[in-house]
Amino acid sequence: MLKGIFTVGGLTLLSRVTGFLRDIMLAAILGAGPVADAFFVALRLPNHFRAIFAEGAFNAAFVPAYARVREQGGTDPARLFADRIFTMLFASQIVLLAVALFFTPGVIGLLAPGFGGDVARFPIAVELTRVTFPYLLLVTIVTLYGGILNTLHRFAAAAAAPILLNLSMMATLALAAFFPTAGHAAAWGVLIAGVLEVLLLLADARRNGVVARFRRPVLDEDIRKFFRALGPATVGSAGTQLALFADTVIASFLAAGALSALYYADRLNQLPIGVIGIAIGTVLLPDIARRIAGGDEAGARNTQNRAIELTLLLSVPCLVAFVVISEPIMRALFLRGAFTESDAQASAATLSAYAAGLLAFVLIRSATAPFFARGDTATPVMASLIAVAVNIAFKVALMGPLAQVGLAIATSIGAWINLSLVVWFAVRRGLFAIDARLKKSLAMLALAGLGMTAGLWLAQRPLRAWLSSMPIMRDEVALGLLAIVGASIYFTLVYLLLGRSWFTGFVRTATPAGETDTSV
Repeated sequence: MLKGIFTVGGLTLLSRVTGFLRDIMLAAILGAGPVADAFFVALRLPNHFRAIFAEGAFNAAFVPAYARVREQGGTDPARLFADRIFTMLFASQIVLLAVALFFTPGVIGLLAPGFGGDVARFPIAVELTRVTFPYLLLVTIVTLYGGILNTLHRFAAAAAAPILLNLSMMATLALAAFFPTAGHAAAWGVLIAGVLEVLLLLADARRNGVVARFRRPVLDEDIRKFFRALGPATVGSAGTQLALFADTVIASFLAAGALSALYYADRLNQLPIGVIGIAIGTVLLPDIARRIAGGDEAGARNTQNRAIELTLLLSVPCLVAFVVISEPIMRALFLRGAFTESDAQASAATLSAYAAGLLAFVLIRSATAPFFARGDTATPVMASLIAVAVNIAFKVALMGPLAQVGLAIATSIGAWINLSLVVWFAVRRGLFAIDARLKKSLAMLALAGLGMTAGLWLAQRPLRAWLSSMPIMRDEVALGLLAIVGASIYFTLVYLLLGRSWFTGFVRTATPAGETDTSV
C-alpha cells in the first residue's frame, strides 16, 4: 500500500507544484478582476459535474464493483463489465454536453446569478464555459480508465494526468496575446488538457490490455449492483457540489474579487487534500476491498488506522502553516502583476478559514473507505447531505458579515459534520475502531503541532526584521525559511514523542491482502 500511496502522492505533489506555477501565472495575468471571475465560473461548471458524475460518484461505485467482478470471475467478465459501463457513461456525457452547450446562458444565470446584469462578466463567462465544458466528457473517460488501472495497482498515469492540465494552461497563458483575453487562453488550455489526459490514460490502458470498447448495454446483475451503488453516491456527490455551487452563487453577489479569493485560497487548501487525503484514500479503497473479499476484517481495520495516522502526520503541519502564516504564503506565491496587496490579504483570511476544516477534508476519504469497499454508498450519502444542509445554512448566515471568509468557514463546519457522522456510523456498525497505537498518535501529533505553532509564531517578527533590507524576493525567502523552521520543529518533535518504531509500523501494515497484520 505504501508504494501506491507514495506513487499517487508524489505525482499529485508534482501536479500541485505545477498547479501553483499555473496559478502564479493566472494571478499575474488575470489578477482578481471581472475576467478572472468569469473564467473561474467557467472552470467551476464542468468541475461541479465532474466531481458529481466522474471522480466522486463513479469512483465510489465502479472501483469496488470492478474489483469484485475481476476477483470472482476473472479477466473476461471484468472486461465485459468495463465495456458496458464505458458505453453507457460515454452516451450520458454526450447528452449532458449537448444540453450544456445549448443552454449555456441559462446555466450561467443559474450558477452565477450575480452576473446577470454585469456586461463585463456575463457574456465572457458564457463564451468561456462553451470552451471548457467539453473537458467534462474527456475527464470522465480518464476517470474510468483510472479506476480500472488503480484496481490493477497501476496508479501512476491517473495521478499524473492533472499535471497535463497545468502544463497546458501555462502554455496557452504564455500565448495569451494571441487570444481575445487571457481568460480565453486559459479556457482553451483546459480543453487541450482534456485531450492530452485521455491519450495518456488510453496509452497505459493499452499497455495493460484493458482498453474499453463500445458494447451493447445489458442490465445483468453486475451492472444492476453498480447502479444501485451509483445512485446514492451520485446523490451524495451532488450534495457536496451543491455546497460548492452555493459558494459560487453567493460569491457572485459579493464585490468583484470574492470569487477569485475563494479560488486562490481553495487551491492552496486542495494541496494537502489531494497530495495526502485523496492519494491515501485512492490506494486505501481497493486495498480494503481486497482484504474484505479475502475475509481479513482485522487487516482492513488495521490498514484504515494506519492510513489515518499517516494522513494526520502529513496534514497537521499544513493546518498549522495555513493558520499561522497564511499571509506570508499568499504574498510569496501570488503577490505580483495584477494580484495586489489587498488581494493577498483577502485570500489569506479565506485560507485560514478553510484550514479550520482541513483535517476533516483529508480524513473523509479514509473514513468512507470501509463503506464503499462493502458497496454501501448510501450511508456516506446520508452523512454528506446532513453536512451540506448545515453548510449552506451557515453560508447564508455568514456571507453578510464575513463575505467570502464566511463561506469558507461554513465549508469547514460542514466538513467536520460530515466526518463526525461517517465515523459515528462506522463505529456503530463495527466497521471502525481506534486502536491503542492510533490513540497515542493522536495525542502526540497534536503536541507536535502545538510546538510548530509556537515556533512559527515566534519566528515571524524577527525574520521580517532581518529580511527588511532585501530589495527583491523578500516574501519568497521569508516563506522558505519559515517552512524550514516549522518542518524542523514538527518532525523532530514527532520523532522524539513517538520514536523510530512508530514509523516502521507503516511498512509492516503494507502486507498482501489476506494476510493479517498484527502490528499495533
